[in-house]
Amino acid sequence: MTLRALAFALLAALVIPASAADDGADCLGCHTASADAPVHAVFQTVHGGLNGGGNGSCLSCHGDSAEHAADPTTHMPGVSFGPLWLSPTGERNGACTACHTGGTTMHWSNSDHQQEGLACDSCHNSHQHQDPALTPAGSQRMCLDCHSRVQAEMLLPSRHPIAEGKTSCGDCHNPHGSLAEANLRQPTVTDNCLQCHQEKRGPFLWEHPPAAEDCSLCHRPHGAVHERLLITRAPALCQQCHVAAFHPSVPYGSEGLAGAGRNQNILGKNCLNCHSQVHGSNHPSGARLTR
Repeated sequence: MTLRALAFALLAALVIPASAADDGADCLGCHTASADAPVHAVFQTVHGGLNGGGNGSCLSCHGDSAEHAADPTTHMPGVSFGPLWLSPTGERNGACTACHTGGTTMHWSNSDHQQEGLACDSCHNSHQHQDPALTPAGSQRMCLDCHSRVQAEMLLPSRHPIAEGKTSCGDCHNPHGSLAEANLRQPTVTDNCLQCHQEKRGPFLWEHPPAAEDCSLCHRPHGAVHERLLITRAPALCQQCHVAAFHPSVPYGSEGLAGAGRNQNILGKNCLNCHSQVHGSNHPSGARLTR
């Protein structure tokens, strides 16, 4: 290649992408840093480099917006995320899913949040240098804005340390959807729990069937009145299944509380005092999960 041909090739590489990216639009001519600072914050993110950067990055999400460029006070951009104009949810989500189709977002279509009509920009802000939805505190706040029942359960005496920032909603749930119930990241509730509670995984020589089947049979994941996130205290919890075991196991009720008979098996007693290995045991003599 001659020196002249090389010069033309370099010039084309510099000029063609810029003109193609602008495509006649001059977004930054109106949306200056002083007029609309949040718009310019996008250039501190990965979105600011789309389609060659500059005006091209605007067009990659907002569409060609030819009418808006010709008359910006009357016509909205091709795809508008507000606040002055707001495109339909499907159009706004389409601008995002045009790129975000794999990884944690592959199940967005027909997910719970998508079916509820939730828009990507309801949680995300692509113009901010640090998207609040991608921070532990920010994502938790957005989840709890809608999931008020979970917020209430987080205030109960026994709970996961979500409020302290040691765990977050996203550790267990994928807000963009999954193939499991409640948008869990793992196929089952138990698989999800075992990501952290690996000492309960087994395999065990003596297995406790409900512990292997579903942790939520005994535990409430977000918070509970009883210790260890239990749905109710023993012996009432155990007697939901064990009503006639290998020792006298009469169903206990309120008649055994103080002032109505004072049943010693209710007051100060707990099946776990003896059956301490309730999740399973590998001891040769642990058939009754006592060791």
